[in-house]
Amino acid sequence: INNNNKMSGIGFVGIGIMGEGMAARLLTEKIAGTTEKPLIIWNRTTAKCTAFVETYGNDYTIEIKESAKEVVEACGITYCMLSTPEASKAVFEAENVGVLAGVSEGKSIVDCATLAEADMKRMSEAVVGKGGRFLEAPVSGSKVPAAKGVLIFLCAGNKALFDEIVDNGFNVMGKASHFFNEDVGYGTRAKLVVNSLMGTMVAALSENLALAENVGLDPSTIIEVISQGAIASPVYALKGPKMVAKDHAPNFPLKHAHKDMKLASDMAKAAGVEFSVNDKAEELFAKARSDEGLNVADQDFSAVFEIVHKESSGDFSKKRKRSD
Repeated sequence: INNNNKMSGIGFVGIGIMGEGMAARLLTEKIAGTTEKPLIIWNRTTAKCTAFVETYGNDYTIEIKESAKEVVEACGITYCMLSTPEASKAVFEAENVGVLAGVSEGKSIVDCATLAEADMKRMSEAVVGKGGRFLEAPVSGSKVPAAKGVLIFLCAGNKALFDEIVDNGFNVMGKASHFFNEDVGYGTRAKLVVNSLMGTMVAALSENLALAENVGLDPSTIIEVISQGAIASPVYALKGPKMVAKDHAPNFPLKHAHKDMKLASDMAKAAGVEFSVNDKAEELFAKARSDEGLNVADQDFSAVFEIVHKESSGDFSKKRKRSD
């Protein structure tokens, strides 16, 4: 059934913050990009594809298609990495031009977005219904890990498809791949647990750094102290200094972080789990996302720090607001 996987190109739908780095790894690590196995791409904004080809097209064979459907038709395996549930749904379902429209017997779809569990199940059923194979594969990691090939894939669905690409695709885009279950949905569950915890950690760091600043402690020293003890975390080491410097250039946009935290809160509610600490962090992110004065929804999720200062009445926070 899957001979076309070996004979045709590798597809990538979504050349955005994450997809660009992931697709580049497929090229530079020689999984795709030869005349026998070109990398075949499509993005909602064509300029992203054009820029990608300008960067890599001299060294690798890359084809830009006019629709997601054409990518799927030309490839045995197609990776999809869209930024939001709305974008994923639109690109997947678009009549005559979407991902599903290109699926036929033996085609394989690997979806790496973070969606609601019901969305993943719906997509899987639609692909399988047309004779294709579906692997749910949301990733843990943001822009820099994607570019460096150190993402973590959290997978469920077609085990044979996972086995085919775990050492021939995932291995160059990520540092680890986990297969949870043949039932689609388990990858999303794992991703939401991880991202809810990450957002809650950053919310807690925001409050404690703001507290340190407002009681006269040097935040950089506090970040150093945190790094030297049992609570040391790469998230604190990466985000702490950027928060203090008000550098929120997006690696993982706040609106996307909040979306995942809200999905996790809903999942906890449905599962009957006490989730009050995470729920409060989600509320803080929601407040930051919707604050038109701050305008940080598209900035990095570290910008939740700005709502903490805005809501604080300490002398340092007041001065910080005046200096903005």
